[in-house]
Amino acid sequence: MEFKPQAIYYEKAIENYELGKQLMEKYKDVPKVEIASHNAIEEMRKKENKEFANMKRNLIIGVRKTHKFVENHKVSDYLVPYTSSGCTAACLYCYLVCNYNKCAYLRLFVNREQMLDKIIKTAEKSDKNLTFEIGSNSDLILENTITKNLIWTIDNFKNTKKGKLTFPTKFDMVDDLLILDHKGKIIVRVSVNPEEIINKVEFGTSRLNGRIGAINKLREAGYEIGILIAPVIFVENWKELYGELIKKLEAELSEKVKKDAFFEIIFMTYSYVHTKINEEAFPNAINLYNKEIMTGRGKGKYWYKEEIRKEGEKFFKEELKKYFPSNEILYIV
Repeated sequence: MEFKPQAIYYEKAIENYELGKQLMEKYKDVPKVEIASHNAIEEMRKKENKEFANMKRNLIIGVRKTHKFVENHKVSDYLVPYTSSGCTAACLYCYLVCNYNKCAYLRLFVNREQMLDKIIKTAEKSDKNLTFEIGSNSDLILENTITKNLIWTIDNFKNTKKGKLTFPTKFDMVDDLLILDHKGKIIVRVSVNPEEIINKVEFGTSRLNGRIGAINKLREAGYEIGILIAPVIFVENWKELYGELIKKLEAELSEKVKKDAFFEIIFMTYSYVHTKINEEAFPNAINLYNKEIMTGRGKGKYWYKEEIRKEGEKFFKEELKKYFPSNEILYIV
């Protein structure tokens, strides 16, 4: 289901770009507010935390000015700023939520040609075949339902001499991608969690069955697949929930997926900012902070204590070896 914004906040400069013109036409009937910068919307910053979910009904459109590549040594070689930041969903742990109301909402950046051109030039100049993470700031499957940017990106990247692109998603709207000639240059990584956790924590995302179906369809269409079990949340019955999840994946993933998909396991981190927003915006939601098993990790941030992390690592290694003996676990963090 496509996102319908209640208001558009836009920088005047977007009208100089083809995508900017398309979006202004697409949303010609939506109320609009001109802003000086997508990065500092005073009206939003003044809102109270209880307005968090309501703010996510707005769409911000601007020009991305930061193009710094950050080295990464997991699936990709570089984390790359790309066509969006933020999301319309409201996962209670989302690491994109920063400085209270600055990053709550979906921001679209219309200078996609400039961004993709830098990726292509960097890929082709390198001695090795680089992989670029283009989805670390947003969910590009979700964004694609608004901008069709993934279709545009794959079409404009497929004929490069070198390089791959990768992104993670919690959404199942992948049908647009299935007919594309991607030439094996795209790694799609689908994030999964037990259905109970999706329902209680990952508000506004696709259900587990939809995500599993999307994995099967994408692999059938020739995409390289990663499966993120992320973030792992150590609720009281976590072994039961994650054990059932792994069994369900083994039962419902296609043989093609099980032949060569890889796994990534990420334990949840949390923060004081999350706590304050969630208490006010989602007062009836589960409290993810558990002082018994969490400890400080820098100013205002928390992660699980070493003993629970070690127990989690042992559990996932053993369970995945049992049900997915041929599939690599790239990392557990």
